[in-house]
Amino acid sequence: MAELDFTVDDKVDVTDVVCPITFVKTKVALEELDEGQILQVHINDGEPVQNVPRSVKEEGHEVLRLDDNGDGTFELYIKKGSD
Repeated sequence: MAELDFTVDDKVDVTDVVCPITFVKTKVALEELDEGQILQVHINDGEPVQNVPRSVKEEGHEVLRLDDNGDGTFELYIKKGSD
């Protein structure tokens, strides 16, 4: 995995739940952060990796990157936008 050019402030693993709970857990984790902080989300392939990045963008947050772990999971890095 490539080096990150930012610091992760918090992490959440949503591989144990299905949509729409994946987004709900991600949104709750983002609410705990301050504007500009970075959340790392461990997420499954399929619906979650398609829907969560789109949904967080619609909420005004920035998707910094999405890394494929090669095992059916991804690491999604989100920069919290303004509330």
